[in-house]
Amino acid sequence: MASYFLSLTGMLKSLGERAQRLRLLRNLTQQELAKQAGVGIKALRRFESTGHGAVENVLRVAVALGVPDAFGALFEVPAFNSLAEIEASAAIIHRRRARKRR
Repeated sequence: MASYFLSLTGMLKSLGERAQRLRLLRNLTQQELAKQAGVGIKALRRFESTGHGAVENVLRVAVALGVPDAFGALFEVPAFNSLAEIEASAAIIHRRRARKRR
């Protein structure tokens, strides 16, 4: 469990650092990007340094940086490897709730 949180922390930090690099590539100050994205300067600074931020704010930053499509793959359903997987997936799509655990 501890390794999960370490990797999660690392992924978040990497996300913030990539956003910062892209901002610098676009030659924007934090103040300019925050204004364009419609987020607070403190929220942007925290996001760039730690990767932590509200999903809406992160999406606003992505749009302002011109990379909103990156969110399209976030919860994308993986490609199927067999006909059985396709059939199983079709049955799941009609379900509204997860199965109860025993």
